[in-house]
Amino acid sequence: MVSRVRVWDLPTRIFHWSLALGLVGLVVTGEAGGNAMVWHFLLGYTVLSLLLFRLVWGFVGGHWSRFSAFVVGPMTILRYIKGHAAPRPSLGHNPLGSLSVLALLGFALLQVATGLVSDDEIATTGPLVKMVPGYWVGKATYYHSEIGKFVLIALVLLHIAAMAFYHLKHKEPLVPAMWHGDKECVDSKVKSARDDGMSRLLAVVVFAVCASAVTGLVQWAD
Repeated sequence: MVSRVRVWDLPTRIFHWSLALGLVGLVVTGEAGGNAMVWHFLLGYTVLSLLLFRLVWGFVGGHWSRFSAFVVGPMTILRYIKGHAAPRPSLGHNPLGSLSVLALLGFALLQVATGLVSDDEIATTGPLVKMVPGYWVGKATYYHSEIGKFVLIALVLLHIAAMAFYHLKHKEPLVPAMWHGDKECVDSKVKSARDDGMSRLLAVVVFAVCASAVTGLVQWAD
């Protein structure tokens, strides 16, 4: 009997689409320059808040959003690539998907962090530049403008291509599940993610704390 299982809780879904919009906005405003850099910084602070939230939510969020539910070792990923079945249910991210998620989170965090200490020596200076030696400011600026953004764009395109592949090859529609949160499953023992009023309230509190921390850091630096 096929049943619907809540895989992605509402906070995870909001994070996912907010991060996607934030990254697009960062690329657009970064390329536009000029007055758009005001929005670039605001989006950067927002994306940093989202990433910090996701790191915390990876420990206290719904079952399938927790790192313990999808982070696996390199041998598991290698077995999956070779065509062996996953050692546990993969209603959430499969081993390759987990690697993609970690790469996106890691490089997005690195991109935002280097932005905080970047200086184009013209009109744009990150809020934490004065706290970092000039040598590292130069390295961070070069990575942020010449390497990091292209790595992120490549990862996002790879992510989209992977979703298209699973939809066409395996008939597994991944995008709808990230809209409504549910997937169909024949195993009645598969755990459903908690997604009730209390968990959503917790998410609001966690994000508020993360956003306050980022705001406090920027204000303290200024």
